[in-house]
Amino acid sequence: MAAAASFDITSTVDLQEVDNAVNQAQKEIGQRFDFKGAHIEIDFDKAKSTITLLADDDYKLSAVWEVLQGKMFKRGVPIKNMKLGDKEMAAGSAVRRVVSLQQGIPTEAAKAIVKFLKDEGLKKVQATIQAEQVRVTSNSKDELQEAMKRLRGHDFGIELMFGNYRS
Repeated sequence: MAAAASFDITSTVDLQEVDNAVNQAQKEIGQRFDFKGAHIEIDFDKAKSTITLLADDDYKLSAVWEVLQGKMFKRGVPIKNMKLGDKEMAAGSAVRRVVSLQQGIPTEAAKAIVKFLKDEGLKKVQATIQAEQVRVTSNSKDELQEAMKRLRGHDFGIELMFGNYRS
């Protein structure tokens, strides 16, 4: 009988790349004509994994968000793992928005992944939740590859990363 092969499903954000993207966004915003004279802030808190956006009005806030998303995409940061919070009023007429960065797979998404694999009818594939990741095991490497293919084709609301493949 063949030994069990496995891989882990994770979802992480490289905080150094986020920091680089925030710095690039700040530099671009400082140079753009449409932001001249505007009070714009982008604060990245590594400890809390949050980015706070502050702008004079809704239009500028959405423009800052678009610039930041573009820089994140160019640096390979998964946009799906960025959860945009609600707009809130700040001092004066300024608007603030907090973006939280999803590190690891949330419990509800992990349960959805396990349920999805069971519902797909892959008989030899077993999935288990391990803290903030999901381990998928099978005796058949072909079944594992099929599971990866099907998982890539389904949207769980976060960016899935496959690694730690063992055979």
